[in-house]
Amino acid sequence: MHIRLYILVCLTLWVGANIIASVMEMQDGLRVAIYTLGCKLNQAESEQLAHQFADAGYRVVDGDVADICVLNTCTVTHMADRKSRHLVRLLRKRNPAAQVIVTGCYAERAAEELASAGADLVIGNEQKAYLLELVRERFASVCMSGRHNGNGLGRIRSFVKIQDGCKDGCAYCVVPSVRRREYCVPVEGVIETVKERCAAGYKEVILTGTKIGSYHSSGADLRELVRRILGGTDIQRLHLSSLQPQEISPRLLKLWQDKRLCRHFHLALQSGCDSVLERMRRRYTLQGYREAVAAIREVVPEVAITTDVMVGFPGESDGEFVGGYRFCQEIGFANMHVFVYSPRPGTVAAKMQGQIDSRVKKERSLKMLELARRSAQQFAGRFVGCEMAVLWENEVTPGSGVYSGLTDNYIRVFARSQKPVVNQIVPVRLVKMYEDGLWGEGIE
Repeated sequence: MHIRLYILVCLTLWVGANIIASVMEMQDGLRVAIYTLGCKLNQAESEQLAHQFADAGYRVVDGDVADICVLNTCTVTHMADRKSRHLVRLLRKRNPAAQVIVTGCYAERAAEELASAGADLVIGNEQKAYLLELVRERFASVCMSGRHNGNGLGRIRSFVKIQDGCKDGCAYCVVPSVRRREYCVPVEGVIETVKERCAAGYKEVILTGTKIGSYHSSGADLRELVRRILGGTDIQRLHLSSLQPQEISPRLLKLWQDKRLCRHFHLALQSGCDSVLERMRRRYTLQGYREAVAAIREVVPEVAITTDVMVGFPGESDGEFVGGYRFCQEIGFANMHVFVYSPRPGTVAAKMQGQIDSRVKKERSLKMLELARRSAQQFAGRFVGCEMAVLWENEVTPGSGVYSGLTDNYIRVFARSQKPVVNQIVPVRLVKMYEDGLWGEGIE
């Protein structure tokens, strides 16, 4: 009896091991394409998913031909929702045999809408970290459709998630309802990830999250985290994704004595009018914003300060818009992300009186976008004649010898080189305005 039981157990283990081996063998060659809409936090999470799939034996590919398509969605505006639904339908049309998996904030908020658009599986933010396991369980029977050389992961700039969640409760924002759980990645975990990215060949790491200025883990705040990354890793460039003006402090700015910190601050604004900021439930005033900008510029020379500006918030009068426009002129941003207010389900602003007509919102958006374009040109133009180091990202057109990259204060640069310079930090002399940036010469 004991012998029979022993044989049965051994047989069961052998069969189980072969099933697992078969699944793992089947995974090798399965192509996964990952598409991202929205913020840098989404980009960081998509990048992490790509690494997980690659480590598990999948082939992470660019383009539409894949066995599994993963879409990481955004829901911050109605246009983001529309883009997500459109991309689901497009992926289904272009790649009918693929399994289309949708995750992210829109998936968290309205899964049924994405399922109706053609998604095979909809996974909210809470399950995003387990997406690989869910794919293994649900789509283990997907057949392979060819192989792809390499894993498709870029090795230039990496987004590293350090924090998630926000409870600020801004009147217009849907994020607290789709990213409910606030947490911070432990310092040791962040440092280990940065070390891994360095070992993989990345030259720049961007620290990102829903609200990274609120980072706090085991007594370490954002300043301490950045200090320990600079002291404990060999990363050549470290970049902070987005901060709010009240999070700027002399102690934090002192870290920019280390030249590896990028001279770029994305400082949230939303509106250049105090009365609108108050209705938005933002936690700063224009005077506080001015003081934060002045403090940054005093400590960090040639710094680029960029921002987000919303137009058409409920009740925004012509006078409030003009005041906000003039404030943006006064600050002199290096660039501005301009977007139109969009009512989000369940937010305070969606129920406010004085919703702005779409025609008015479009007019205001066009005016602010033109200001953003001029501001970006003026900032970049200040550096004509200077020599600056550039992290080169790609050859613009294969075989052209023209490469594109970014300075540490995030000016787009183009230059010609007789040898490949992708993922190298190489200085050039900036000689003239060119397309959406500057033209450089003198790559050695």
